[in-house]
Amino acid sequence: MVNRVLLVVFFVPLAVVLVALAVANRAATAFTFDPFNPGNPALTLQAPLFVWLFAALALGAVLGSLITWAKQGRYRRMAHQRGLEAERLRQTAAQNPGQNPGQHPASPRAPALPRA
Repeated sequence: MVNRVLLVVFFVPLAVVLVALAVANRAATAFTFDPFNPGNPALTLQAPLFVWLFAALALGAVLGSLITWAKQGRYRRMAHQRGLEAERLRQTAAQNPGQNPGQHPASPRAPALPRA
């Protein structure tokens, strides 16, 4: 249900705007990779303007996603380590069902502080 509402409210108007943008900007535009010699035909590509706009939008989305993924690497690593530690603790608890976690059987229990 939420997906359908999101589709109707956000993606349908976005698609209409993008189609209108593509229709309005369909004239061929030159894109050159040589800023010092713009007339160089070997380094110049011709395509409609909307193609360049959509390519820039897609490139920005991909680069933004990659940068975000790289920045969050330490959190993924920490979550993985904590998951391994939790699994190790589960296995330890399963092997020693009658023992309190964190209490070694040979060590006496420390005295508790008085309650105020």
